[in-house]
Amino acid sequence: MSSLHERLARARTAGVLPQSAPREPDQRQLHRSRPDPLAELRQKVHRALVEALGPRLYDTEMSSDQLHDKVREMLQRALEEEETPLTRDERRRLVSEIADDVLGFGPIEPFLRDPSVTEIMVNAPDVIYLEREGRIYPAEGRFVDETHLRRVIDKMVGLVGRRIDESSPYVDARLPDGSRINAVISPLCVNGGPYLTVRKFAPDPFQADDLITFGTMSAKAAKFLARAVSGRLNILVAGGAGAGKTTTLNVLSSWLPADERIVTIEDAAELQLRQPHWLRLEYRPPNIEGRGEVTIRDLVRNALRMRPDRIVVGEVRGGEALDMLQAMNTGHDGSLTTVHANSPRDVLSRLETMVLMAGVDIPVRAIREQISSAINLIVHQSRLKDGSRRLTHITEIVGMEGDVITLQDIYTFDYKAGIDENGRFRGVIQPTGLRPRFLDRLSDHGVLFDGDLFISDNGTVPLAMRR
Repeated sequence: MSSLHERLARARTAGVLPQSAPREPDQRQLHRSRPDPLAELRQKVHRALVEALGPRLYDTEMSSDQLHDKVREMLQRALEEEETPLTRDERRRLVSEIADDVLGFGPIEPFLRDPSVTEIMVNAPDVIYLEREGRIYPAEGRFVDETHLRRVIDKMVGLVGRRIDESSPYVDARLPDGSRINAVISPLCVNGGPYLTVRKFAPDPFQADDLITFGTMSAKAAKFLARAVSGRLNILVAGGAGAGKTTTLNVLSSWLPADERIVTIEDAAELQLRQPHWLRLEYRPPNIEGRGEVTIRDLVRNALRMRPDRIVVGEVRGGEALDMLQAMNTGHDGSLTTVHANSPRDVLSRLETMVLMAGVDIPVRAIREQISSAINLIVHQSRLKDGSRRLTHITEIVGMEGDVITLQDIYTFDYKAGIDENGRFRGVIQPTGLRPRFLDRLSDHGVLFDGDLFISDNGTVPLAMRR
């Protein structure tokens, strides 16, 4: 009788089984089966160090460099007093790991410093995954136990005055550098946990040239959008979760004039504007008694009283959509925001639903008329199957035909360019040849669009362009 291994090999060859088995269970087993002989020593030295430092860990008069040097010095001394024999590499590893625990966020601290990592996903104390270039990989790091992971989560959310406990078992917050974090603890975690997700925040924000280099947008699309922003068009950035909407919104915001008063409203502050006249408002969650919440809708209404030239909302996801549309329709041109949607057409139905969430009894046709008159452009972004984030549509809202909002695509992604040898899409977003209806209106205000912005890179001019 042939072995089980041989039978599985023949089944894969015949196509009955996939050529490669699912990797995730193997990786989880790999994490959990790898013992850490230094874990007990690490915990012992860590506790001794925290007790020895005491209040000095929170001494505001001590600089971070001074605290770092002090921790390293005391760590070396504590390890020298231990009788456990250690190699030079083991000693260096212990010093680094304990310092990260005391001064940073434990085993994920090296990933927070790694510029190639864009997202950190902790599924359990011993199961960590990373995102690099849109792909997910298992990581070598691990927490000691659930208590260790909870301590790091508490430290993260405590830095911005948030809390997480059994009465509030999940939290959205941000790190001091702006990175977005989401944490979920028991009883919401069914298997494993606690869960921690960190979407990293680039200290040096991406600019339009960076997105052009990455292939996220083309040079023509960037030039077109820059003119649209300076022409005070209302622009909505749409896409799925993790598609890069906030990055694109940040680039669009970078084109806002420096002499205008800009008010940004965010759930967790992420935008990085360089303009001098910039005011930031951030959502405040309810306190432990369930009071004191300041919603995005409250902030949008308040922003209208702050004499803004531009309003930028990080994301609309509820009743604030109505207030945002009203602001766009009452003189606050040039506003920017983002929304979750799968396509430009889906954006319209999402906005309708969110306006109805405001609790105001408005006929559907009236909502559609508000949308069609308020929003000029939809910039849709997707994360493609190769992991890259690309603009796939720049779509103009033309107006109403009966009860239907009409759209026309000004730019679309060129899927026909194919895929290269590394499995990445070759195409970029290209002009469709259709000219936007707002060109004449903007030209009256001195904002001109070059004709070549509507001609594809292969030089062809569609019939729609020749009218």
